[in-house]
Amino acid sequence: MQDDVQNPTPTAYAYPLLIKQLLHTPFAQAADQEIVYRGQLRMTYATLQQRIAQLANGLSRLGAKFGSTVAVMDWDSHRYLECYFAVPMMGSVLQTVNVRLSQAEIAYTINHARAEILLVHTDFLPMVEAIKDQLETVRTFIYIDEPGSEASAHTIPFATEYEAMLAASPTSYDFPDFDENTRATTFYTTGTTGLPKGVYFSHRQLVLHTLTVMGALASPVSGQRFHRGDVYMPLTPMFHVHAWGMPYIATVLGVKQVYPGRYVPEKLVQLVRDEGVTFSHCVSTILHMLLGCAEANSTDFSKWKVVIGGGALPQGLARAALARGIDIFTGYGMSETCPVLSLAQLPPGSETLDLEEEVRLRCKTGLPVPLVDLRIVNDEMEDMEHDGKAYGEVVARAPWLTQGYLNNPEASEQLWAGGYLHTQDIANIDPTGNLQITDRIKDVIKSGGEWVSSLEIENLISLYPGVSEVAVIGIKDEKWGERPVALVVLKADAAATAEEIRAHVMTFSATGQISKYAVPQIVKFVDALEKTSVGKMNKKWLREQFA
Repeated sequence: MQDDVQNPTPTAYAYPLLIKQLLHTPFAQAADQEIVYRGQLRMTYATLQQRIAQLANGLSRLGAKFGSTVAVMDWDSHRYLECYFAVPMMGSVLQTVNVRLSQAEIAYTINHARAEILLVHTDFLPMVEAIKDQLETVRTFIYIDEPGSEASAHTIPFATEYEAMLAASPTSYDFPDFDENTRATTFYTTGTTGLPKGVYFSHRQLVLHTLTVMGALASPVSGQRFHRGDVYMPLTPMFHVHAWGMPYIATVLGVKQVYPGRYVPEKLVQLVRDEGVTFSHCVSTILHMLLGCAEANSTDFSKWKVVIGGGALPQGLARAALARGIDIFTGYGMSETCPVLSLAQLPPGSETLDLEEEVRLRCKTGLPVPLVDLRIVNDEMEDMEHDGKAYGEVVARAPWLTQGYLNNPEASEQLWAGGYLHTQDIANIDPTGNLQITDRIKDVIKSGGEWVSSLEIENLISLYPGVSEVAVIGIKDEKWGERPVALVVLKADAAATAEEIRAHVMTFSATGQISKYAVPQIVKFVDALEKTSVGKMNKKWLREQFA
């Protein structure tokens, strides 16, 4: 078949999908809108425009060029937002360093990404001091001074300080055009096995993700929306998957943005209240922590919309959030998917739903956003029935999925086996098209010859009065292969026994909702549950500790 490709007019502008194109609308229409840092520093989008140019000029003067990697170690801040734009717009690559990894892992990721310039916040001086002699490619260090923070003693050869660099730089920069498939960002996955793997995204991918998710979030009749009247504050670290891509969307829309710095529960709640925050996103453990702090008791959350991702939204937490007026719903994706694949937004007519059905839909993994080709398949890549019962691995195609792992062809081939990105998540799809993740492949429990979903048991236990958090893991059993064990954290002043928890789960087995093999053999009460560096439940660690 012959493609009918017309020769363009020689003077026509091809308009490459570059990150710089996202700034036309906000700078023209929202120049006076606020960007707030910790409730202490306030600036406008007009100032942001100047600072992006100043940052690019300063980095260029220090040797950053097309293809250079600039790594950042900072808390969620206006500075990070400036880096999100200035670094890739220069044609350089932004590496967002996961500051919660171990020192050895941080050194590995910086070396593997071949970062040449490293921006370091005051709080991370001891960490960089410990690894600076291990950094193989970093030739320039830039210091980020935080007013009110005390710098520790160090021997890091800083070339300049961030604000001083900007102050000494011109407020305009001619950001060039280049191929939209140029790499814009790199960061590293936080898996519980092996070394972190680098994922990367192009300008084209980030622009398409921004526009598509912006459209998806604007689509509901009411609720679960993000629009120009919102006030945005991330509760997902900006080093993790571009804070789910939301800072790009918030900037395109020209909304007020609030960046909280280091996460301190009472401070986060104060910012929600004092700055009028109406839209955030986080893992369930962060929201659980915020609702449990003293400051939350006297705070009105009735205008706050919160997307929960990075793991399941337990129905118990959803009910607690709804009771406080929070418009809570699930988003799904992973580091390799940029990240958004689906959103659990309520359908038209949902105002007639009873609470139980509404909670169930909000806790679903949701409907794929536009442009996402999402399937559930068996080991032969054959599609499973969309009956809400048959399960398979979630595989996906979308224009913003990472095309591989950085300098890791073997893992990249496994990721894209059969031409679809493999998520390693097990799920079913119901007749309405709603996806429901039932487990990670590595977390599925096989008991008595049946597959048992740890997420489903966790969800049921979360509904028991007094339960604060729960994790379900599988332990080896000579008779049954594996049996589920529930690790339960109780709310302060709550009381429950293991037999009461088991009896609660047994009621769902008696009605046929779950298999008898899903009833936990052991219920153990613990003070806390181990989390990964991005706040997810660390089940590998839990299995090792409680096996």
